[in-house]
Amino acid sequence: MKRLRLDALRDPVAHLAFLETYETAAARPDSFWQERAAQGGGVRQFIAEAPDGEWAGSVTVLLEEAGSEDWAGYAVERRQGHVVGVFVRPGHRGNGLIQQLLDAGVAWAWEQDAERARLFVHADNPRAQGAYLRAGFKPTGLVVSFSKNEEERELEFALDR
Repeated sequence: MKRLRLDALRDPVAHLAFLETYETAAARPDSFWQERAAQGGGVRQFIAEAPDGEWAGSVTVLLEEAGSEDWAGYAVERRQGHVVGVFVRPGHRGNGLIQQLLDAGVAWAWEQDAERARLFVHADNPRAQGAYLRAGFKPTGLVVSFSKNEEERELEFALDR
């Protein structure tokens, strides 16, 4: 899990896709990664394994409860799955793997009685936006900034049940 995350943070668009730097993640102790792998309850990570055993990609879904605040401080209006940490290794892109990972994550959210699944994608990341549109997610019109730089715009995409 640690190696896959570190590889994701080395991706050329990682600064657009992740709220963590390679340096921060690499400095975390192994105990952090073990605890992260053991998470249960309202968090589920889906891993795609290539035929050679390499972990080819992952998607994590966080269950958000209606009436709560999400990690960015926004009100959650209904029970929903929040898709985060989407990554597919470059050698495994373009073969439908991202669709399979998103399908698995969304199916799990539906099993948890979520009314919708959502994610945020950087306004300057057309590759990811295209993948999410092909997977059935649609822009909601919500635009937020998770940094002090207001030019760093994140677009909410959602898929209703």
